[in-house]
Amino acid sequence: MVGQSPLEPGESRAAVLLEPFVHQVGGHMSMLQYDEHTVCKPLVSQELSFYESLPLAMRQFTPQYKGIVSVHLKRDSLGNLALLASPCLQAESCGRQESAAGDTSVTMRHRHRRAAGSDCTVLKWSHTQLTKTFRDSCPGKRLLRTDLQYCTDPLLEDKNGNQPERKTHNPWGLHCHQQQLSRLSKHNENKLHQFLLLENVVSKYSYPCILDLKMGTRQHGDDASEEKKARHIRKCQQSTSASLGVRLCGMQVYQADTGHFLCKDKYYGRKLSAEGFRQTLRQFLCNGNQLRTELLEPIVLRLKALLSVIRKQSSYRFYSSSLLIIYDGQEHKESTAALGNHLHFPRTNCTPPQGTQHSRVDVRMIDFAHTTFKGSKCNHTTYDGPDQGYIFGLENLIKILQSLSEGK
Repeated sequence: MVGQSPLEPGESRAAVLLEPFVHQVGGHMSMLQYDEHTVCKPLVSQELSFYESLPLAMRQFTPQYKGIVSVHLKRDSLGNLALLASPCLQAESCGRQESAAGDTSVTMRHRHRRAAGSDCTVLKWSHTQLTKTFRDSCPGKRLLRTDLQYCTDPLLEDKNGNQPERKTHNPWGLHCHQQQLSRLSKHNENKLHQFLLLENVVSKYSYPCILDLKMGTRQHGDDASEEKKARHIRKCQQSTSASLGVRLCGMQVYQADTGHFLCKDKYYGRKLSAEGFRQTLRQFLCNGNQLRTELLEPIVLRLKALLSVIRKQSSYRFYSSSLLIIYDGQEHKESTAALGNHLHFPRTNCTPPQGTQHSRVDVRMIDFAHTTFKGSKCNHTTYDGPDQGYIFGLENLIKILQSLSEGK
């Protein structure tokens, strides 16, 4: 539950205007930024059930659940759309973090128009007043906002079906946001929609490098229709989900040599062979100048810790959930200085000097709309033992990363 400072008698808390979360690299539901440390997403009862019953051992590997907030769509006289969260409507379970509860009078306008002579939709917002919290947030966030243009699916492909090596922005979150606004605009403007409040797991990073991996050999939930089930089975069979138990769902990597983010989307991930997936993992750890080999050990150690936890979770099935691997694209000053003369080592053999400090990394499980477990309020089927498909994917992921650390 999010902490909320008490209100004086007669005082009402201002609605919080939600921003698109610019570091969303995968998924189909739009993630929105509530404050610097909190994001929100449409509430799905099965996902809420998971967070409410979360085993203690798994909490370090999932975003912190902070409660529920009511959201409604607001349209001004010019037709601009905005999503507003109303903490006061569910004060017992939500509220803004005290650290960011100062000025909430942000005005953001979402304008949709067709770019002249282009098939791309352009999304713009103007801030007439921007809070200090958002103004002073990570440089990578501002960088990703330098170009708010996104095209039809697949988002990152050119007319020849190729994905450019470098982009100045990650368009996926804005694509999801446009779709969500379109869905919500069909409802009455006063209709309230329930959203989950969750920890922003990348808020501590200046230039968040994020790998979004769809885990497991099965992606459809127990409640999937026969048509949807067949579609998901086909996607798994035609991708690394079947052969490795894991496939790329999205990625952004800060490139120190260009000052831009390199981005890949789920359509790119579906086309990868096992070797292509391995090379993409290598690419995720490359900053344009060198391979960040000092990240491999802490990532592998955290993945092994997660694997140990998953093996002990009987009856859980994490269908269609994702795993985020995160690190900061901005190296620590100590590491940068130590590596000063090693920036152009061959990427296959690059090893950091002795004494270099490990950069901060994180591993988090997300997206539990189709997760099932014994005792779940939305339980459809009860399974025995741990999720072997998820374990298969984790084991292969660890093996690939270990082979990279050995220069194979």
